[in-house]
Amino acid sequence: MMGGGRALLLVLLVSSLLVQIRASDPVFYEPFEESFEGRWVVSGKDGYTGVWKHEKSDGHEDYGLLVSEKAKKYAIIKELDQPVTLKDGTVVLQFEVRLQNGLECGGAYLKYIRPQDASWDAKEFDNETPYTIMFGPDKCGSTNKVHFILKHKNPKTGKYVEHHLKFPPSVPYDKLSHVYTAILKPDNEVRILVDGEEKKKANFLSADDFDPSLIPSKTIPDPDDKKPEDWDERAKIPDPDAVKPDDWDEDAPMEIEDEEATKPEGWLDDEPDETDDPEAIKPEDWDDEEDGEWEAPKIDNPKCEEAPGCGEWKRPMKQNPAYKGKWHAPLIDNPNYKGIWKPQEIPNPEYFELDKPDSDPIAAIGIEIWTMQDGILFDNVLIADDEKVATSILEKTWKPKYEVEKEKEKAEEAAAGGADGLSEFQKKMFDVLYKIADIPFLEPYKTKIIDVIEKGEKQPNITIGVLVSIIVIFVTVLFRILFGSKKPTTPVKPTTEVKKAKAPEADVPGSSDDKEDEEDEKDETAAPRRRSRRET
Repeated sequence: MMGGGRALLLVLLVSSLLVQIRASDPVFYEPFEESFEGRWVVSGKDGYTGVWKHEKSDGHEDYGLLVSEKAKKYAIIKELDQPVTLKDGTVVLQFEVRLQNGLECGGAYLKYIRPQDASWDAKEFDNETPYTIMFGPDKCGSTNKVHFILKHKNPKTGKYVEHHLKFPPSVPYDKLSHVYTAILKPDNEVRILVDGEEKKKANFLSADDFDPSLIPSKTIPDPDDKKPEDWDERAKIPDPDAVKPDDWDEDAPMEIEDEEATKPEGWLDDEPDETDDPEAIKPEDWDDEEDGEWEAPKIDNPKCEEAPGCGEWKRPMKQNPAYKGKWHAPLIDNPNYKGIWKPQEIPNPEYFELDKPDSDPIAAIGIEIWTMQDGILFDNVLIADDEKVATSILEKTWKPKYEVEKEKEKAEEAAAGGADGLSEFQKKMFDVLYKIADIPFLEPYKTKIIDVIEKGEKQPNITIGVLVSIIVIFVTVLFRILFGSKKPTTPVKPTTEVKKAKAPEADVPGSSDDKEDEEDEKDETAAPRRRSRRET
């Protein structure tokens, strides 16, 4: 019995050890230590002419997958031995990318491809290949984000819908190596990390975290409901009983001559404002028959500089005190006002309930981008079921490289004396400003803030101005949130008041023109996303 017990204990220990060893292994790991050829498949579709290369990271002996040419479309894919399910347990998606020449307009994200038809060929991989998750940096124009997009199938309609993470983190602005990590938990939590630091935490089923929400609304506006013809949405109307005063002259001009004005003493009535240049000489090659009669160019009359004025004197204009403009009846409350009409709500035929996302498995990993920059280097692509595995690989592969790159950057800044680049203080300040831009309630103003920050990075001498501008925006928005932005209503003025033309309103942060154009990214098909700076 004792011998049998020891044997059983030994079996349990060995089994436990094997489980631990298995748990410490990545599900998929690509360090690109060897050439990708023969293992990854380059797309053969038309238009994807960018050449992938197996190259060393600048300043390191470590290899990666390199985007080698500017202004090209790239596509490459690696099919997994076994699909990775996202329905049970933790799934960690992680990869490293270095923007060696920066990123003005391009993407550096990965697409985690769902299973394809049996007849599908990896060489057919392109922007229309269906994916389950798109994750990674994308920067172009007003776009500056670390994308996380889940494509989820609506069980009622069978359609796939792109669900975008709201308020994603910004892309680091430098040319150093960075690691992007997405951790998907079985309790519907998703966390986005950059260089091992958590930048965003969200819940797949929260309407506050994804747009559109994975769970559709229970009701929708009735598309067949029509506004009644007699529905009056005008809160105010002109007073029908108001009458224009008898003394109201609509034809009176806004300005009239100032009858009290007198001509200044010394005014030169007979002198023109301009006179022929006495030093001008007719060119020798001037032909009167071909070129016409030559005339000397005009210059300011020097006599007028010493006098109060030249030429015919006219009385100046002044504001007409009798001017009232066009008469309008004052506005009164509309007795027939019914409010802004909205269609009635009906049950949403596409509504469904969900305990957790029913996501398709990941059958392949692809990179499909259109970029204006070269020098984008991908490395250490990982799928794991344990966060510790991802952290361990980050510590062993990325961190030593990053520290070397950071020290080299500091040395270059010191050698430049801060004259041509950003000082360490400025870089830290800009890091903080990028974090401020990611604050959710500043989302409507994010485009303007990012633009201001980027100008400051290119012109370090205006750093203080950048800081002041963003502080002003922050304080203004905070003030509006705390105290509201509506001005108190003023009583209706008497109809006899002079109506002045309104000055054009200045542009303000958060106008509709500045709203980030995410609608273009929500196509239910996998059409090519507009390669914002981050998307190439």
